[in-house]
Amino acid sequence: MNNEIKKVLKKIINKGYVGYIVGGYIRDFLLGNESYDIDIATSAKPNELLELFPEASNHNYGGVSFKIGSYSFDITTFRKEISYENRRPLEFEYIDSMELDYVRRDFTINSLYMDIDGKIYDFCNGQEDIKNKKIKLIGNIKDRIVEDPLRILRAIRFKTLLSFDIDPELVTFIKQNKGLLSTLSYTRRKEELDYIINSNNRIEGLKYIKELGLEDVLEITIPEDIKDSCFPLTIWSELDAKKYPFTKNEINEINNIKKICEYGIIDNTILYKYGLYTCQLACDLLSIDRSYVSELYKNLPIYSSKDIDIRIDDILILLNIKPGRIIKDIIADLEIKILDNELKNDKKEIIKYIENNWRWYRE
Repeated sequence: MNNEIKKVLKKIINKGYVGYIVGGYIRDFLLGNESYDIDIATSAKPNELLELFPEASNHNYGGVSFKIGSYSFDITTFRKEISYENRRPLEFEYIDSMELDYVRRDFTINSLYMDIDGKIYDFCNGQEDIKNKKIKLIGNIKDRIVEDPLRILRAIRFKTLLSFDIDPELVTFIKQNKGLLSTLSYTRRKEELDYIINSNNRIEGLKYIKELGLEDVLEITIPEDIKDSCFPLTIWSELDAKKYPFTKNEINEINNIKKICEYGIIDNTILYKYGLYTCQLACDLLSIDRSYVSELYKNLPIYSSKDIDIRIDDILILLNIKPGRIIKDIIADLEIKILDNELKNDKKEIIKYIENNWRWYRE
């Protein structure tokens, strides 16, 4: 156990409270994986925790959160949850026992407790399920899923992240009751799908969602030949998730990725129009090497119309015309010719080209 984590536990214990690490940190510890998200369960009440950790922020469901270095701490008071809404406990009561606190947790693999000396407390065979790579719910499957349908996506998330198998009874229940997912907000759905999309096993996770038949209720479309990418927006561009909450910039990026894929290649024109970053996002879908695209971008003859080696005033004088729509047409023509390497970005060459190809407008 890291010294920073021990210091936090000692601070709680030295004030006369009990405190245990709980959940994912212990699971990852047993799997030999590093974890920087630390959940602690304690007998201390939220107001008492704020006195201990004045730098912490209070959250709405019985606890506080803060960061120390690379570690994110989430400390909650032992509690019994009575009712839920969108996975948020609407009603709960504080209790004094971890033996009762564990019951509210979702999966056995996330229900282990560890004291400051590293001793693990296991009330529902969580260590055995970790060893056997099994994802099982604590308690009655129907009750726990109806209580919080997001647990369906969380089960798929942990299967994806850990390469575990979901309990067959839970799989059967999910297939038969997938409609429960429709009660979840798009924000909640996206949070869990983002975990899957950001994992190294994202394609396996998404294909498993398809295998379970959850696309319609989640309102996404997963292609049979979905392509892998380390860029989340690239994956989202394949899922046709129109109702999901994205920022305006993310929506623009997703739409541009689709347009680039429709074009089918990445050349000077596409790089000039959409920029290097967006083209990099589209590379995996077009099976194009990103280093090739970077090199192509580095050698673009121009990066904007301002780079064209002639001023608008020069064009007006050359053709003896007034500003108007025609200037945009001329600039667009010059951009295409220069990007296609049909015209050198040199003022003399550009003047000669305009004289030969736009003289008609002057006449």
